[in-house]
Amino acid sequence: MKWIDIGVNLTNKRFNKDRHQVILDAEAEGVVHQIVTGTNLKESKQAFQLTKEYPSQLFSTAGCHPHDAKNFTDEHYHQLEELLKNPSVVAVGECGLDFNRNFSPPDTQIQVFKRQLKLAIKVGKPVFLHERDAFEQHFDILQSYLPKLKGAVVHCFTGSEKQLKAYIDLGVSIGITGWVCDERRGMPLRDMIHLIPGDKLMIETDAPFLLPRDLKPKPKSNCNLPKYLPHIAQIIANARNTSLESLSDQCYANTLDFFGLDI
Repeated sequence: MKWIDIGVNLTNKRFNKDRHQVILDAEAEGVVHQIVTGTNLKESKQAFQLTKEYPSQLFSTAGCHPHDAKNFTDEHYHQLEELLKNPSVVAVGECGLDFNRNFSPPDTQIQVFKRQLKLAIKVGKPVFLHERDAFEQHFDILQSYLPKLKGAVVHCFTGSEKQLKAYIDLGVSIGITGWVCDERRGMPLRDMIHLIPGDKLMIETDAPFLLPRDLKPKPKSNCNLPKYLPHIAQIIANARNTSLESLSDQCYANTLDFFGLDI
C-alpha cells in the first residue's frame, strides 16, 4: 500500500533535529510522498526548499494562513506567485478564514483569502483551504470562485454534517486528519465520514499537530508524525466499511489527480 500525506508542517521547528529521519520513517510505513504546507511567505519558501532537497518524496504548497493575513503585502503576493511557478509547488494555501481567535482582523482575512483564490486561478493550481468558525463566509466566497478554480480541498475538516454535505454538494474535496481518532471530539466526524464520495477523499496528518489520541503506546514526544498516516487511514477505512487496501488505492489516485502530481 502507498500513501500520500497531503498536509505536513515539516518546516515546524519541532522537526529541526530529526526532519530527515521523519521523512525516512514515513517512507518505511508506506507514506511515499508528503505535501509540505506553506502558511506564510517564509514557510512557503522553506517548504519549497525541502522539495529540492527531497525531490522524490516531497511536494509543497505556498500561501498565507488566515492567522498571518495581517502581515500580507503586495510583495508577498508576487513572491508567492513566483514560488507557484515551480512544478513541485502544487497548490495555493494554506489559505482561508479563521474567526476562532481572529489573530488577523476578519476583513483582512477575507481580502487576503480572495487574493489567493484569484492567484490560484491565475496560476492554474488548486487551493488548500483552512476554515474555523467561519463556515458561512468561507463557503460563500469559495462558491463564487470555484467554477474557475482547478480544485479545492478543505484541509482538516472537523465541521458539522450540514457543513460537510454543503461542501460535498459544492464539489470540493475533503481532507481528514487524526481528529477522527479522538474518542472525545472526533466521533461525530467518524460517524459521517461515509458520506464523503470516494473520489473526493484525501488524508493527512497535519503533523506535528493533531497526534491521534488512540495510538498505543502513546509517543513520549506527544508529536504527530507522517508515519502515523496508515493508522489514521485504518480508522477511516473502518468507518467507511471498506478495506485499508481499497482506501489506499482510492486516496492515492485522488491525490495524484487533484494536485497533478508528476510521479
